[in-house]
Amino acid sequence: MTYYLTVYDKDSTVLLNESFEYNEDAEAISHGRKRLEEENYFQTTHRLTRKGKLLLFYR
Repeated sequence: MTYYLTVYDKDSTVLLNESFEYNEDAEAISHGRKRLEEENYFQTTHRLTRKGKLLLFYR
């Protein structure tokens, strides 16, 4: 399945927009959290989605 991780600045500028493939939501969530930490975006507005389903969200 394809997952999309997007991070936004306060002015709605997209700071990070990437997609990746995993077989299970738990694996994708783990990967998404890791990427957010690597890029120092964990406390920045972000979302992780799959087929319109919201898996991670921070505002």
